[in-house]
Amino acid sequence: MTGPPLFYLIAGEASGDALGAGLMRALDELTGGEVRFAGIGGEQMRREGLDSLFPISELAVMGVFELLPHVPRLLGRVRETVADVAARQPAALVTIDSKAFTLRVAGRLRRQGTRVPLIHMVAPTVWAWRPGRARVIARMLDHLLVLFPFEPGYFEPHGLGCTFTGHPAAEQPEGDGPGFRARHAISPSAPVLAVLPGSRPGEVRRLLPPFAATVAGLAEHIEELHVVVPTVTSVAGQVRAGVAGWPVPVTVTRDHGLDAMAASTAALAASGTVTLELALARVPSVVAYRVSPMSALVGWMLVDRSAVVLPNRVLEQPLFPLFLQGECRADRLLPAVLAALGDQAVRARQMTVSLELRRRLGVPGGAARAAARAVLDVSKRHGRP
Repeated sequence: MTGPPLFYLIAGEASGDALGAGLMRALDELTGGEVRFAGIGGEQMRREGLDSLFPISELAVMGVFELLPHVPRLLGRVRETVADVAARQPAALVTIDSKAFTLRVAGRLRRQGTRVPLIHMVAPTVWAWRPGRARVIARMLDHLLVLFPFEPGYFEPHGLGCTFTGHPAAEQPEGDGPGFRARHAISPSAPVLAVLPGSRPGEVRRLLPPFAATVAGLAEHIEELHVVVPTVTSVAGQVRAGVAGWPVPVTVTRDHGLDAMAASTAALAASGTVTLELALARVPSVVAYRVSPMSALVGWMLVDRSAVVLPNRVLEQPLFPLFLQGECRADRLLPAVLAALGDQAVRARQMTVSLELRRRLGVPGGAARAAARAVLDVSKRHGRP
C-alpha cells in the first residue's frame, strides 16, 4: 500500500501512553502530517489518532509472579500483535516500556526474520537489576531510545545503538497550585499531602492499605490536613473506593496532575516516574513500594536498592527516602512523611534539586522531537519508506 509512512507504536501503561502521544505529535510535525499510525495505546494516543488494537488496560501487570496468571492471555495478545505488525509492514515498530509485553513482541518478530526496524523507547533498567540483560536485549533490537544520560553505557558495548532523547518530565511546566486549591475548595494555608499509589491495579491494591494507615496517623498529628490523590482512568474507581472513609478530606482527581503537585506540601508516592516529576516540581517526597512476597524474594537478590528512586539515581544522592516491602508500613512511613511535611532541613534539601535534574535530563528541542528524529533516522537507514 502506498501513501504516508506507517509507524506502529505499542504502549502498555499510562506513562508509556504519554510518551507515545508525544512521539506521535512530534512525528506528525517533522513530516508535515505525512505519517500514519497503528498499534496499541491509551487515551492520549487515541487523541492523537491511534485506533488501538486492544485496550491498553490488558497490559497493566507488574511483578514476576503477579504476571503468571495473565500469561496465557498476554501470549495470545503477543501473537495477535506480531501478526498485525507482520501484515502491516510499518516503516518502524516503536515499543514503549512495558517490557513483559513489548520485548516479547520484538523478540518474536526478530526470530521471524522481520525487516521492520525494531526500536524500543525507555531502556530496561539494567542499571537497577540484572545488568546481564543488556546483552540479550541488544540482540533483539535495532535501536534504543533512552531517557537517562547514563544508560547508553550499558547497551552500546553490546552493539546496540542508543539515542539519549532526554526525559519529558524535565520539560514539565510549573503547575498552578493556588488555582488547584481554589477549584477544590482547599484552604490556601492547609497542609496538603499528595498520595500516589501507582497506575496499575496491583500497585494500588498493595500500597493503599499502608498509605491509608499512614494518613490515619498523620490525622492525629496535623490539623487541617488535606489529601490529594492524582490518578489515571484505569484505576480511578479502585482508588476512590480505597480512600472512602479516610479520616481527612480527600480529593481524587484524574486531571491537572502538575497542578495537584504544585498544590502539595509533600507527597507519599509509589516508586516510578512520578518520583522524578515530584522532584522536578519541588515537592518533598517519601517513596514506597511493594510487590508480591515471591516477587520480593527474587527482587531482594537482584535489585540495586540505590537505583530504585529515579531522582536518587540521576543525582547519585539518597535524597528521597525509600521504603520497600516489609518497610512499607505505617510505623516506618509516618515519621518520614511528617519530616517531609514539616522538617525545614529535610524540605530544603529535597526542594533544591529541581534545576540540576532539569539540566541533566533536558535536551535542545525537547524529548519528543529528539525521539521522533531518531525514529525517522533509523527507519531511513533500514531503507523503509
